Amino acid sequence: MNHSKEFLAIAAKASQQVGHTDIETVKRWQQEQRDFLLIDVREDHEWAKDHLPDAIHLSKGIIERDIVARVVDFEHILVLYCGGGFRSSMAGDNLQQMGYNNVISLDGGYGAWKKAGYQLVTPA
Repeated sequence: MNHSKEFLAIAAKASQQVGHTDIETVKRWQQEQRDFLLIDVREDHEWAKDHLPDAIHLSKGIIERDIVARVVDFEHILVLYCGGGFRSSMAGDNLQQMGYNNVISLDGGYGAWKKAGYQLVTPA
């Protein structure tokens, strides 16, 4: 997908504000059953096709509205992902502005996970 320079500028600024991790780390955390919440911020149709195991869905369009009802602990580790990392960085920046202190964007997002051949969940 070709992104506008304006979009890329906003995404780059947001990316500087949030922590980042890679797919190998998230995969290891899942295997270790580490206490973190994996949040898919992609659109509904993307989630419905397939998504990462153990993820919940709060799309970028609603996450700021609905997150407090789902995650009351502002210290909980939140790993956000999207298709490639732009939307998750922007959503993560917003969550930090709301007071969440452990927000991480998954570098490469869904695309990197799929390319690595890691398991995806396809809803029934």
